[in-house]
Amino acid sequence: MKHLQKTVIATAILAFVGFSITAQNDNSFGIKGGLNYSANGDYFESTSANAKNPDRNIGYHIGLFGKIGNRLYLKPELMYTATRSDYYSDEFSVKKIDAPVLVGVKVLGPVSVFAGPSFQYLLDTEFEGIEIDNVEDDFSVGLNFGIGLSFNNIGIDLRYERGFSENEATFIDTNLGTGVVSRIDTRPDQLILSLSLAL
Repeated sequence: MKHLQKTVIATAILAFVGFSITAQNDNSFGIKGGLNYSANGDYFESTSANAKNPDRNIGYHIGLFGKIGNRLYLKPELMYTATRSDYYSDEFSVKKIDAPVLVGVKVLGPVSVFAGPSFQYLLDTEFEGIEIDNVEDDFSVGLNFGIGLSFNNIGIDLRYERGFSENEATFIDTNLGTGVVSRIDTRPDQLILSLSLAL
């Protein structure tokens, strides 16, 4: 599995390099970044059967995109994303690589709609200063869909992302003082606002 994850990330990077070299006509390549208004899933303390629901928080993303086509287009992206969820007084942070592969269509003037899968690779997870190494699967899949505006080489889009793959981080919560294992659902649930610049 680790070898597959590294292969997927390496292939995505090579695809972006090749795309930037060959981009022409209706194709484009550029940079993008923005804000994530997000939360992960429930937090289960092992001493309680009740789940703690997270409060949403502001995170950020930055990366590259490619666009193939005009009215109907394919838009692969490669993003570094950092998010944070609050569980009462506890904080869970995630750093990951996102690789959405979107299919879009222009519907009216500069307005387009799009959707597609997002492939995610977890780089780092931390809960209240404790680095969590025991994540069920570092590689997961989600869904993106949204709406975008394009003005020459500048674009703005708003999308919703939801993780599909069930994926939990487990750890010993030292705050409980009992040495028992707690768990957090790491699937993202977020609104993403991006500004992009075609180069």
